[in-house]
Amino acid sequence: MRPSTHGLRLDTRSHALRAAVELLSSMRFAISLLTVICIASVIGTVLQQQRPYPNYVNQFGPFWAQVFDLLGLYSVYGAWWFLLILAFLVTSTSLCIARSTPRIVKDLKSFKEGIREQSLRAFGQRAEADVADAPEAAARRLGEALVRGGWKVRLQQRESAAGGEAAGSGWMVAARAGVANKLGYIAAHGAIVLICLGGLLDGDLVVQAQMWLQGKTPYTGGGLVADVAPEHRLSARNPTFRGNLLVAEGTQSATAILSQPDGVVLQDLPFSVELKKFVIEYYSTGMPKLFASDIVIHDKATGAQVPARVEVNHPVRYDGVEIYQSSFDDGGSSVRLRAMPMAAGVQPFEVEGVIGGSTQLARASGGEAMTLEYAALRVINVENMAGAESGGAVDVRRVDLHAAIDARLGAANKTKAKKELRNVGPSITYKLRDAAGQAREFHNYMLPVDMGDGQSPVFLLGVRDTPGEPFRYLRVPADDQGGMDGFARLRAALADKALREQAVRRYTAQAIDASRPELAQQLATSAARALALFAGEGGMPDAQGRRPGGLQAVSEFMEANVPEAERARAGDVLVRILSGALFELNQLARAQAGLQPLAPGEQAQAFMTQSVLALSDVFAYPAPMAFTLQDFRQVQASVFQVARAPGRNVVYLGCGLLILGVFAMLYVRERRLWIWVAPRAGGGAHAMMAYSSNRKTLETDREFNRLAAKLLNTEPLKAIRP
Repeated sequence: MRPSTHGLRLDTRSHALRAAVELLSSMRFAISLLTVICIASVIGTVLQQQRPYPNYVNQFGPFWAQVFDLLGLYSVYGAWWFLLILAFLVTSTSLCIARSTPRIVKDLKSFKEGIREQSLRAFGQRAEADVADAPEAAARRLGEALVRGGWKVRLQQRESAAGGEAAGSGWMVAARAGVANKLGYIAAHGAIVLICLGGLLDGDLVVQAQMWLQGKTPYTGGGLVADVAPEHRLSARNPTFRGNLLVAEGTQSATAILSQPDGVVLQDLPFSVELKKFVIEYYSTGMPKLFASDIVIHDKATGAQVPARVEVNHPVRYDGVEIYQSSFDDGGSSVRLRAMPMAAGVQPFEVEGVIGGSTQLARASGGEAMTLEYAALRVINVENMAGAESGGAVDVRRVDLHAAIDARLGAANKTKAKKELRNVGPSITYKLRDAAGQAREFHNYMLPVDMGDGQSPVFLLGVRDTPGEPFRYLRVPADDQGGMDGFARLRAALADKALREQAVRRYTAQAIDASRPELAQQLATSAARALALFAGEGGMPDAQGRRPGGLQAVSEFMEANVPEAERARAGDVLVRILSGALFELNQLARAQAGLQPLAPGEQAQAFMTQSVLALSDVFAYPAPMAFTLQDFRQVQASVFQVARAPGRNVVYLGCGLLILGVFAMLYVRERRLWIWVAPRAGGGAHAMMAYSSNRKTLETDREFNRLAAKLLNTEPLKAIRP
């Protein structure tokens, strides 16, 4: 019997009700619902769920972000339409099981021993042979042989349809095997029902029902958890929930946060979790290998204190609630930052704050108010510092077939690009928000980083305008003391007109013989012009009144005043003059700070080369100052996922049934065998055997041939097969 794709047919006069029940209980409707759920699950897997709405606006734009929000794609598994489809699938599959199970059970009990001799002759796999025994003795002997082979057998005696001397009582031997194949159908469909029910129990359906029935509403404000009103909280007796619990070291928390599409709901726990210590272990490369939390569970009812350790993939279970190690965060680390001027009129200063907090700032020039928001502190940053292969520039005409094949074959852990993982030290992430509410995000490293390109170590100062963009980094060279003070002094000296003039005189005196004053005057004029352009004081202002500076201003001046044929030679001369004047300017700045002059050499040349590039890029830096991390006191926090999931065991049972059902349907063959033993004229009996299987395979042919040879002593080649 093959399961029907049609549904239940009610005996009712209402055509609409009859059609609706038939559609709902049909297999084609259940398969369609399952297909829709699979597509929705793919969307929920590809599209990150439960993220802040501005993240989706930045990713998809305002229009599509609103469209996807209306469709509930940001919380697919909790959307009303997904739960409704899941409920319809449970109903449809249950009706399919209710419709098909009675027929399957009836078919399992039936041996179909009433089949006629003429019907056996129509089978594709059949064999005939004469036996010496009487019909009854032959039938019992064949039945016993089949029972020993694992078949279920039933004998039936009835009159033979043959006339003449062969008339008499014949015996039908009906046997069946592989009944688990049809049981697999019931198990697989029942597993779908159980898995969907488990999903409904552990999903947002119960939480949404409580919110509807008890008048609970999502919370959209801020402040302390203890100040949130009861209408935004769920009881500790809530039968199912899944939320996040943030606990800082040395503190405890008893309230989980359940994210909703339009806010959050607070879930009170029957216990509180105290974080004693958050543990991170690292590999030799600096990559983390273990996240663990040493906690103490405080039972509210009994006052018991239970110590435990939560690790990734090793949750702790208490009072029916599973505690998982989800991630980690900052628990309120304190930081001390130093402002390095990036624009004229800004003086260095220090500020202290706590991660997650903010500080009000005011610019010295213009009085524009800004807010410094402390976003994140990362103590360890493992970066890939592998540079280009040795050998200088890449020849685009070079073809290395052996290297190309070797990079794509071999072990699975081979990569085309070599990696050099290195911990480059702590970093601070902050935001500068203006009075209009617009903010830029900055990411600055505390220690200088050796980029491996032969230049001096540099401080990396990153900036981006939106969270969806990568950081763009300004490379500030480290001075001979390993800090940024040398660059800051040079930046301030460049903005001082008197120091620039003094640096030009020193450079001219060293570069030109005193006996040729006319050349000295020309060189002084060129050097003063180059420094003024580089400092942003000599170019033409733009539409906003800002004058360009750095190498861009020098380039624009040459394009406007030097013929194209002479620009290459003039550019080389101007860059040498600029470099020499900046070196003397740096020496003056060091002398003002009471430091020894910078000794000429490779180290000084590398510092000055990188300083020229950094000073040029400073004009594109979008903030008047850059905050560098001076000191910090880290406080770790652990993010736990707490869940009460009564449907978990139901899902496990459904998964087990699904595995058994699929294996039964795929690997268990239902076989039926009939042997009609009729009296033969002259004594003995004539046996006709027919064989049927729900799956036509080579094994089916081999089994039939073995049975024919064993039971009827018939050669396999004599078995009849069209």
